[in-house]
Amino acid sequence: MTRALQDLRLTSGVGRVVGATGGIIHVTGLGAQARLGDRITLIGAGQRWQAEVIRVAHDLVYLMPDGTADGIALGTIARLSNSPPFAPDATWIGRVIDPDGHPLDGRPLLPGPRPRPLRAAPPPPQSRRAMGARLHTDVAIFDTLLPIVQGQRMGLFAGSGVGKSTLLGDFARHVEADVIVVGLVGERGRELRDFVEEVLGPDGMARSVVVLATSDRAPQTRRRCAWSATAVAEHFRDEGKQVLLLLDSVTRFAEAHREVAAAAGEPTALRGYPATTSAEIAALCERAGPGTAGMGDITAVYTVLVAGSDMEEPVADMVRGVLDGHVVLDRDIAERGRFPAVDVLRSVSRSLPGAATAAENALIAQARTLVGHYDRAEMMIQAGLYVKGNDADTDAAVASHDALERFFTYRKTGSTEASFTLLKQALATAKLTK
Repeated sequence: MTRALQDLRLTSGVGRVVGATGGIIHVTGLGAQARLGDRITLIGAGQRWQAEVIRVAHDLVYLMPDGTADGIALGTIARLSNSPPFAPDATWIGRVIDPDGHPLDGRPLLPGPRPRPLRAAPPPPQSRRAMGARLHTDVAIFDTLLPIVQGQRMGLFAGSGVGKSTLLGDFARHVEADVIVVGLVGERGRELRDFVEEVLGPDGMARSVVVLATSDRAPQTRRRCAWSATAVAEHFRDEGKQVLLLLDSVTRFAEAHREVAAAAGEPTALRGYPATTSAEIAALCERAGPGTAGMGDITAVYTVLVAGSDMEEPVADMVRGVLDGHVVLDRDIAERGRFPAVDVLRSVSRSLPGAATAAENALIAQARTLVGHYDRAEMMIQAGLYVKGNDADTDAAVASHDALERFFTYRKTGSTEASFTLLKQALATAKLTK
């Protein structure tokens, strides 16, 4: 109650609508008071609309409404309103909220005692710890060839329908963490219940906070969803907890930023994205990672939607450059019925070789070598041109192919050690030449 009283404005700036262009509302009278990101309440004809300041000029303020602008007319009153405080709390665990901290699951939700900024600076780089211990995921390929460690930031690059959501659910249920924070940016509304009940399940939801902005929400709200999910993760990190942040997706975050930036008059650059997109993505991702002394860590998995597995697409290229590894889910592999549909040769974890022992690194290198040999010879094999005995490395790759393909599908292995045992057994089917 005390904090709520402190947040109240004793006076409120008031302006009026003087125009509208392409869904952007022009307001005069607030130029000396409004700031970028401020919340504005529009009042007129017995209706109220919420909007956000996206551009400030000498005599005009430009607003983007949170919903439809239907009914807003010249002379409509524009009043500066209190930005809703965003104060995560332990009671948020197990709940679904919107980017402003309001509950979406029909039950009351109280804010915590201390508000947090949605756009916080990351911990000082010179004070951050190194990445920590390897995390068990219960997915064999991530326990071995593509390990995830505490404080690592991994990118998951995938098209639609190749098993991305299922893999996120596996991480939420099995990765070792105190709290899971899931940010669903621009998700379809009908997908929420399925994600909560089927993908996360009771075990995953019991230690999760889900932050959701559906695809029909205004772009500034969808963009704010990624910031809010990260702020929740930072709250628990600062309490010393190990946090797993699953953000789906950075692509929709970038698209929302593009819409807001275009409305604010920012010129576009690469394929329609404004020049600030790269900086926004870097600022978002840098907030995750290892904490400083006394803090926990934020281990993050960011999904990136790639059309046609185009890894050179602008957002994919920007994200890949700021993360500690990337995993590519391939549609051709998914269509063969192998899940998770990880393209081993195009995926890398930058926690290696430090996250594995010398013996484990040897097994990983051997597996990658075999997969690479088979990939280079696959067209010949399918065309019937491969003749056994011509090349010992190709013979070994062909001999081990089926066993490795089965290994890549293994889940619920029980431990990282068990996953490496399964990998060793798969590699035993090959006889590499020395």
